[in-house]
Amino acid sequence: MSTVATESELPDLSRLNVAERLELMGQIWDSLAPHSETVPLPDWHVAEVRRRLAEFEADGNPGRPLEEVVADIKRRL
Repeated sequence: MSTVATESELPDLSRLNVAERLELMGQIWDSLAPHSETVPLPDWHVAEVRRRLAEFEADGNPGRPLEEVVADIKRRL
């Protein structure tokens, strides 16, 4: 059985600073991970993934190895 808190039962999120709210969002997001297969995927998400995959396959450019990208980023820091 699941219950949803009413707005009056929720803490006043405006009292949290930005870092605390981001942390709370992260905790909520992480709590969804074990149930990701039950989260419905909108049709437009599936269509966009298929579009991007087709674009990637048509391009023929596999990109760069992760190590090379990370090295470039570190050089810029």
